[in-house]
Amino acid sequence: MASKKEKPKFYKMHVKAGDTVQIITGKDKGKVGEIIKALPQESKVVVKGVNIKTKHVKPQAEGESGRIVTQEYPIHSSNVMLYSTKQNVASRICYTFTDEGKKVRMLKKTGEIIDK
Repeated sequence: MASKKEKPKFYKMHVKAGDTVQIITGKDKGKVGEIIKALPQESKVVVKGVNIKTKHVKPQAEGESGRIVTQEYPIHSSNVMLYSTKQNVASRICYTFTDEGKKVRMLKKTGEIIDK
């Protein structure tokens, strides 16, 4: 009996698109960049200037020449840590409430609120 395709599971991630993060493990360890795209189904993120791969692209149209393209590839969200550009330090996050009662993300080390 063939199994039915299940709906993709969305995992809760501590980072969102637009956050500034530092890479904490792997070949790009220590690099700081902005998250371009978040992929919650795979629990991965694409960070600007990190995990760059080279891809050889065949010519598509007649008379067009092939080319070499470099682009960022996804890395697992557990390999990044939120980064404070004001104090140049990476930190874990905690959740807190503002005076208006809105739940926001805050850096534990600096107390800086990330969500606007």
